[in-house]
Amino acid sequence: MEYHNPVLLKETVDGLNIKPDGVYVDVTFGGGGHSKEILRRLGPNGKLFAFDQDEDALANALADERFVLINENFRYIKRFLRFHGVRSVDGILGDLGVSSHQFDVPERGFSTRFDAELDMRMSQKNDLDAYKVVNEYDDASLRRVFYDYGELKNAPALSRTIIEARLHRPIKTTDELKDALAKYLPEKVRNKVLAQIYQAIRIEVNQEMDVLKEFLEQSLEILNPGGRLSVISYHSLEDRLVKRFMKNGMFEGEPERDFFGNYSVPFKLIGKLIIPNEEEIKINNRARSAKLRIAEKI
Repeated sequence: MEYHNPVLLKETVDGLNIKPDGVYVDVTFGGGGHSKEILRRLGPNGKLFAFDQDEDALANALADERFVLINENFRYIKRFLRFHGVRSVDGILGDLGVSSHQFDVPERGFSTRFDAELDMRMSQKNDLDAYKVVNEYDDASLRRVFYDYGELKNAPALSRTIIEARLHRPIKTTDELKDALAKYLPEKVRNKVLAQIYQAIRIEVNQEMDVLKEFLEQSLEILNPGGRLSVISYHSLEDRLVKRFMKNGMFEGEPERDFFGNYSVPFKLIGKLIIPNEEEIKINNRARSAKLRIAEKI
């Protein structure tokens, strides 16, 4: 089994416009596909730092003196680069979401295909898991999770149903969760709705939206002028944040304009939105929802 097939490999690394002696960061190391390509393009004096909070990814560490793998969440990118004596970099790559490996290991609980304990943690160090979200969150909190992160219009009904089901006994596994919500999973839309429910719980467990915001803000701080940010997202919530931040350096609202009606922006967009071609989607089904955006710090 491939640990993880890197999506949009050439396009994402091309987007970094790599300088042979530059310093780069791959914040989602996984199986190391993007990192290997960055190292291939770096010269002997180049440097690559990679982040991955998943302990499983450590087995894929690359034997290269130009490479350092940091087993931490990329929301701490600035802190851990400083620990290694690095205050600014020439490019940052992020391939967001869940890796193929995480989906394919049943006991992690990420995939709708398998029965597993409710977990969905990207790092086993985290205290919050899917079991706690499903069994301990109150009605308002569950509604928020399903509505905000799953974009499910029937979030109140899903929340009430879960709370009623867990009164009898805890919901311990993914199959028990599916059984509890069976009436909202008609065959025609079952897979789509399940994917939205799992996505919502997973985002809450891993604080993915907060992590992404913190990462983007810190990326702007540590990129050198002319440095590139190359980010692949897989759902509209992620892509919206990335798009807005690259456009004007903010997640909400508009930047203030000067006396002449102009406003300064921190990035220059590089090219247009890039999506995989049909051939890549055939080879790697995970690529079907990928969106790549590239920006250069001004």
